[in-house]
Amino acid sequence: MTVQSPVHTAPAAAGGGSRPKKSKSWLATVPLLAFVVLVFGVPLVIILGGTFTREGTLSAANVTDSLQGAYLTALLGSVKLSALVAVVGALLGTFLAQAVVTSRFRLLREAVLTASGVLSNFGGIPLAFAWIATLGNSGVVTSALGLDSAGWSLYNFWGLTLVYLYFSIPLMVVVVVPALDGLRPQWREAAQNNGANTWQYWRHVGIPVLTPTLLGGVVLLFGGAFAAYATAAAMVGGTVPLVTLQIANALSGNVLIGHENVALALSLDMIVVAGLVMAVYLPLQRRSARWLR
Repeated sequence: MTVQSPVHTAPAAAGGGSRPKKSKSWLATVPLLAFVVLVFGVPLVIILGGTFTREGTLSAANVTDSLQGAYLTALLGSVKLSALVAVVGALLGTFLAQAVVTSRFRLLREAVLTASGVLSNFGGIPLAFAWIATLGNSGVVTSALGLDSAGWSLYNFWGLTLVYLYFSIPLMVVVVVPALDGLRPQWREAAQNNGANTWQYWRHVGIPVLTPTLLGGVVLLFGGAFAAYATAAAMVGGTVPLVTLQIANALSGNVLIGHENVALALSLDMIVVAGLVMAVYLPLQRRSARWLR
């Protein structure tokens, strides 16, 4: 009886085998990258080129002008308004979100979340018109309650702050509700089993876990108020110094001859502030997502 030896397949020669094909899935990102370059990259190049050009020569004079005088006042006014709106909106929005999350009425929760999603995107001229018709000098509520005789005015810093809170508070609700839902009941039960009361639970467990989300919400509200233009332009015009209004004035030609590119310098200032805001917001968002998984 003859025993046949097993047949062994000779290994492929080095370099002679078929190489794995490279994945071409990155091609799917080409349209997105082209869109980003077109929408963000090209305007940024134009802004940088105009910012550092004065009468056909390279110069930093536009940046210097944008950081002094009325332009600096407008920039600081925007920062002040945005910071106030961010802090107050975050506080009120968080308390409202907590009330919604702990409510036993499902219909109330859905109604508040739906309204918050709509109102957080309601701005511009329609928002200004709604507030002018309600609390303006001849508004319905102003006339009914006689607020004009008490010195009330919607067309100042505090009136604009109130209007900005109208869309900032709902935005904070939308941001913080998922984080509140992510607080696990087991954490509260463990705290109670160890003798902690409600305040101690929030101080040592709830607030530390929510801090990245809360700070991220503050940063987001700041950015939204800082970049808003149409509402302020329709309501206060030049009464309240804001950097967005100064940019509009400069673009419309309301500048000295040879200072046309100051608007681009102001835009670059806003980009720097927005970049700092995002540099704070993104790490906080990642940290919050890690805790609430």
